This record gives sequence, C-alpha cells and structure tokens, in this order.
Amino acid sequence: MRVRLKGDAICTLFLLVALCSLLYSQLEHLVPVGNKEPTQKKPSVTPKTFSDPRPPWRPAETTVPRPQVTPTVRRTEVANNRVQATTPTLLADSAFNFKHYLLNKDNRNFNLLINQPKKCRKTPGGPFLLIAIKSVVEDFDRREIVRKTWGREGLVNGEQIQRVFLLGTPKNRTVLATWETLIHQESQTYRDILLWDFMDTFFNLTLKEIHFLNWAAEFCHNVKFIFKGDADVFVNVENIVDFLERHDPTEDLFVGDIIYNARPIRVRKSKYYIPETMYGLSIYPAYAGGGGFLLSSRTMRKLSRACREVELFPIDDVFLGMCLQRINLKPILHEGFKTFGIVKPSAAPHLQTFDPCFYKDLMVVHSLKVAEIWLMWNLLHSPRLSCTQKKQVKKPFQWKKKAQTTTQASPLK
Repeated sequence: MRVRLKGDAICTLFLLVALCSLLYSQLEHLVPVGNKEPTQKKPSVTPKTFSDPRPPWRPAETTVPRPQVTPTVRRTEVANNRVQATTPTLLADSAFNFKHYLLNKDNRNFNLLINQPKKCRKTPGGPFLLIAIKSVVEDFDRREIVRKTWGREGLVNGEQIQRVFLLGTPKNRTVLATWETLIHQESQTYRDILLWDFMDTFFNLTLKEIHFLNWAAEFCHNVKFIFKGDADVFVNVENIVDFLERHDPTEDLFVGDIIYNARPIRVRKSKYYIPETMYGLSIYPAYAGGGGFLLSSRTMRKLSRACREVELFPIDDVFLGMCLQRINLKPILHEGFKTFGIVKPSAAPHLQTFDPCFYKDLMVVHSLKVAEIWLMWNLLHSPRLSCTQKKQVKKPFQWKKKAQTTTQASPLK
C-alpha cells in the first residue's frame, strides 16, 4: 500500500514538473529575454493616424517591452483622441477662439457660391412672403420635410409664397466627401439653395444674417414680407399670411418672440459665453429669438444698411437686436411665436402639448424633430380635425383644499 502511494506521488510530481516546463517554454516564446526587441512590431515615432482599435482609456501593453519614445506617442494619441471625442460637446474655450474672431471680425464679404437670382422674379410685383430658412449642408432631411410641409412654394390664402435655404460651407468637409456635388444637384432640382463661402459654424450665423439681408436687398427687393427662421421649427403659414395681410409692407415691421433685458453670459462653459472685452454693457438690446421672426420689405432694406455699420457680434440674434437699435426700431412681441417651445401649465403637468389644437392658433413653434413636423402638418390639415368640441374630462382640476371641503358632485362628471 505504501509503495503504491509513493508511486502515485512520484508520478504526480513528475507531471507537475513536465507541465511547468511546458509553460516556461511557451513564455519564452512570448516574452523576449533581456533587451531583445521584436522585429515586426516597430513603433512609429510620428503620431499621424490613430489606427489603434483599442479604446483610448485602455493602457498600453506591458508584456512586450517598448522603446522609451513609445509611451510619449501613446499619450499623445490618447490625448488627441479625447480632444476629438469631446470637441462637439465642449463650449466656448475649445469650440470658439475669441482672439481669432477679433482679428478676423472685419472680414464680412464672402462670395456667393450658389445663387437664385430669379427667385423673386417669378411673380409679377414680387412674392407676398419669402421664407428664408437657416440650414447646414448635411441636413438634407430637414430641408426636404420643410419643402413638403409648411415651406411649400405656391399660393397660400391667395398669396404667393417663395422659399430659400441659407447655407455656408461645412466645417468638416471630409465627413461628406461629395457634398459639393450633392448640394449643386439639390440646387438644380429645387432652385432654393443659397450657399456662401464661409464656414458654417454657430458663431458664423451672424455672417449668414448679413449676407442674406444683402442678398434680399439686391435680388428680392420687390418682396412684401420675409419670414426668417430655423429648419427645426413648425410654422403655421396660413396664420402668418392672415396676420401680414393687415399690415403695409412699405411700413416698418419686425415681429417675433422678443427677449428683453437679457444679460450677457460670463460663464466660460456656456455656449453663449461673451467676455467683457467683447461686450462691456450689462444688458443686451431687445432682440427676437432666432427660431423665427417676421419683417417687412422696408425693415429688411433698413437692416441691410445697418448691418454694414454695426460691429459684428458672434451671437446672431443679439447682433440683429443691435441693428434694430441702430435704426431706432422697437420689435413687436407676438404670443404666437413660441421659440422656446410650448410650455406646459404648472397646474396641468400631464397635459399633452403635442396636439394640433394647440398649434392651430400659433405661428411658430421651435425645436421639433423631422417626424414631428411631418405629423403636425398632416394633423392640422386633416379634414377630421375639430377643435371646437369640448373634450370630456373625467375629473376636473381642483385645488387640494377645495377637494377636501367639496361634497357636491361635479356637474362635469
């Protein structure tokens, strides 16, 4: 019995030694001895591309020794990857160079790459309303939904409507390599693209403002009224036409969601950060929310001249307010312009505001998705839409104190 146990122990010990030898031989193939370097894994000193498929937060491999320069390259790559990943969400300091802006702010004349010189000549006497929509090259889907819904050209309540989209060149031209071909094809198809040779960024929207006003004064001077807004708004053009028919285009008119006594934001992390060196006053002049506003032909020509005299400002809404102040014109606040969306009443937090009966009497509602614009357009133009009938409410709204003291049944139940 003892002999067997000794034999089993010896066999087990022998197998363990053989296994350890096998593992050691495998490790010798994986880990080079001393300062010997693998010939096929030479690192590149120049960090031109980031071809490493691993996420930037994983550390470099430590099983294979690397030359001293490699950790430096790796850290550079990781840092650059982090900057590239966070640039779209970072604000002021990394997204906008104020020094560069101040050095180049007087450069306000850029070439018009795509023009529509006959846009306002189609109608004798000029169109009643020109719809001008701020857009970017890559947002084809938003332009298309506007064309098929509220931005349709033609007659609305007997008045002629025309449309243009305002674009600059894309900030990252490598994202869409064929953007020039695509945008020229789109222009030939719809004849509604205006493209200028400045980079389409948030702080260059002021350039888009002044170039459009100059274009309108030159090529669309016979228009009666202009609506200018964003591509992510829903516009009830019928209500706008009805409102404008009661006004004279030869008189001054500027209507929208007017913001009064707004203060410059001094927080560096804010998208709207403005240093005191750029704007030293404590309050901005009255200006319209950029989601959409209306102006008459007379006001358009005045603003076009004022834009050449007022110093450029990186926030386009505020800049236009400065131009209004320059021509001594007070903008008109209209409750139909909801450039901050429809706010739910505090007494009815469960109220569904995406209802065509809410939109029926409004002019502009901001921040809608493409599908929401299409859906709201179809709901508003449905023959089955009825907003005159009172909806049955199972439990009418009551304050809690009244609910405790009331004993009679509600007549609406």
